[in-house]
Amino acid sequence: MSITYTIISFIVALGVLITFHEFGHYLIARWNGVKVLRFCIGFGQPIFRKRWGKDQTEWVIAAIPLGGYVKMLDENEGKVAPEDLSRAFNRQPVARRFAIVAAGPIANFLLAIALYWLLFILGVNGMKPVLGPVEPATPAAYAKFEAGETIVSIENEAVVSWQDARWTLLRYAIDQSANVKVQTVNKNGEINWRHLDLSHIDPDKLNENLLGLIGLNSYQPTIKPVIAQVVADGPGYHAGLLVGDEILAINNIEIETWMTLVQEIRTNPGRTLELEILRDNQVVMLAITPETATENGKQIGKIGIAPVINQAEFEELMITVSYPPGKAIQKAIEKTWETTILTLQMLSKMITGDVSWKNVSGPISIADYAGQSAQMGLVSYLAFLALISVSIGVLNLLPIPILDGGHLMYYLIEMIRGAPLSDKIMLIGQKIGLAMLLTLMVFAIYNDINRLITG
Repeated sequence: MSITYTIISFIVALGVLITFHEFGHYLIARWNGVKVLRFCIGFGQPIFRKRWGKDQTEWVIAAIPLGGYVKMLDENEGKVAPEDLSRAFNRQPVARRFAIVAAGPIANFLLAIALYWLLFILGVNGMKPVLGPVEPATPAAYAKFEAGETIVSIENEAVVSWQDARWTLLRYAIDQSANVKVQTVNKNGEINWRHLDLSHIDPDKLNENLLGLIGLNSYQPTIKPVIAQVVADGPGYHAGLLVGDEILAINNIEIETWMTLVQEIRTNPGRTLELEILRDNQVVMLAITPETATENGKQIGKIGIAPVINQAEFEELMITVSYPPGKAIQKAIEKTWETTILTLQMLSKMITGDVSWKNVSGPISIADYAGQSAQMGLVSYLAFLALISVSIGVLNLLPIPILDGGHLMYYLIEMIRGAPLSDKIMLIGQKIGLAMLLTLMVFAIYNDINRLITG
């Protein structure tokens, strides 16, 4: 995946999310008669600027797409003409100011609902939660899960795909719940209840392979080590491999499945290997040197071949989950609510120290996720946008001065005491809020760089 593709996907995602957030502020401000001076997406040097509308609002797109703002007429930020005083933000009743500020995060939640609604109508593709080999000495092994079983429900919540299973188990893993009840059905149709203990899952690794930590693997049909395609001018082509060849052994190590073949090739970059091949009912010996490639910061070997795949068997494991429009909106609201609660749980666990700050992602990781999801297709990209939209909504509602949530906290205090806080207290709050955000940003960027270095 090219860096250019990743950057474009990231900028488009930020542009959409920030525009919706700021448009929430703008729309409610206009509905309440507040004069909007500028609507800006991004920071730094403007690359687009235009005035229009009755109030000649300045619409700006700036060079750094990491935020935005809506500038309203306000006596605290400059002189206001007498005829415009009634339209100044600071002259509005506290309830109106509260609504204008809250509208930004609410717009992000509404966008998430709209995106999830569209996803549930289009249909989300996934794999049926059929179990493959269960890892020994893991929670799944202790719970006596067996290969070939299909997960049906978790704590009486229906599960139809591996995405459902991972999402539901993540929610319980954050709470470090013990004895989560999982219902499975085996190949003979027999129903079993498994009691899965999630209390010992490492909280530092929740964003990694959660199912792997639990010991669950998805069932994969066995793929024989038979070649269906040889990449032109690749190592396999130059070594003389042909379509239809079956790899029997590599350096006298017996090869029974394609996964074993891949593992041997990947772990031997740049090393000459002896291949034992069955071709036209005759055994042929070939030497091959896998080319060296870099993946997630690690060197791996590749030889440029693809396997014969039984497409029907794989399609049998796939499922598409979709709903009619009415049911889809209900599911979209539920999904947005669940994502919001999960985000808040993660944040609270980080604050208490129960979950590591290593789980915080910065702009580099988010850009990478944007590029990966866009490459996977429209549905994956929309799901990414919905998730990040919820995260932006939650983040902006945190009671941190300089964020929307900090302003809302001030307005609640003003409602209770009947008067706004003093300028001195608010200035101190601004400094504290800025320090908190800078600290969070340092953590996020450090985590990004650490992920890049460690792979």
